[in-house]
Amino acid sequence: MENKGEIRFSDLSAYRGELMGFAIIIVAMFHVFMPSTYYFYPLRRLGNVGVDMFLFVSGMGLWYSWTRMRLGKQLDGKGAMPLKESLLHFFQRRYLRIYPIWILVASVFYIWKYMTVPGGKFSPDIPNLIANILFNWSFWRADDLTFWYVPATMMLYIFAPPYMELIRRSPIYRWLPVAAVLLATMVQYIPLFHHTVGHLEIFFSRIPIFLIGINCGKWVMEKRTLEKNSIWLLLLIFVMCVWICLRFEYIGHNRFPLFMERMVYIPLTVTALLLECKIIPLLPKAINRGLTFLGTISLEIYLIHIEFVLRPLSELHLGYCITTLLVLLISVPVAFVLHWTINKCIGAWRQEP
Repeated sequence: MENKGEIRFSDLSAYRGELMGFAIIIVAMFHVFMPSTYYFYPLRRLGNVGVDMFLFVSGMGLWYSWTRMRLGKQLDGKGAMPLKESLLHFFQRRYLRIYPIWILVASVFYIWKYMTVPGGKFSPDIPNLIANILFNWSFWRADDLTFWYVPATMMLYIFAPPYMELIRRSPIYRWLPVAAVLLATMVQYIPLFHHTVGHLEIFFSRIPIFLIGINCGKWVMEKRTLEKNSIWLLLLIFVMCVWICLRFEYIGHNRFPLFMERMVYIPLTVTALLLECKIIPLLPKAINRGLTFLGTISLEIYLIHIEFVLRPLSELHLGYCITTLLVLLISVPVAFVLHWTINKCIGAWRQEP
């Protein structure tokens, strides 16, 4: 008999849409300006963990789809794909989801910046402009954080298949997230690494949670559970993480490197997602449908809400709450139209003989 109090890892997949919807809301709240003197400023800063939630859930989904391609016959009776075919299918599916909307938004933003700010930091010339449109070269070159999550995700997708194939064949390498934590530490504190790629610390600090998400995908597929009493352990770790992050924010960023807080985001993300899965079934169905809808268009919301919606609204000085509400009210319908239009175009392209 199923124990209803168990923590089920399969819920991470069942409520994937709701989790991503919640993540994009707190990310948007994080991006809206709030004076550091406000009492809720540290809590608002915690919205940054939404990025880690996206990466964890994304990694989990990658393991699920990769395993079905590589071991299809064992899982659903269909033939397993050869490695080369699996790679082509993997990259086609993943980049068709990201790249069309990226090309559209990046073209509008970087061409406009190039025309209005000649010789600017991010696109000083035509080659850099083209590179920015193709894969956000200025993020890798000059710490351009405008859309950093997208080029970071595309880079992680490149390394995901080798990692998934490695841990499928040699499970001991599931411990590589520990090495990823050490690598992020080296980028922050070892001069040789810091002077070379220190401006990419925001990327290296997110590699561990992405790999942990991939690792967790196996537990999701196997429908593993944690015993009922484990919820107290999750709550303990969650509260400790929140406390640490709030403390960091209260003392100010000039007193600690952001790297330290991002390391705390790793256990915070895992515990928060598992605890959310216990709360989601208790919410009204309308709220869950709304969160799922937002999760479906979360990429589009992320790409347009800062530069195309938030930045113009910020000039009106409407206050934090009103600005946040307007950002969501404007971004969501625009994101939906973009999502629907691009999907229609991709569908029509795939049906062409």
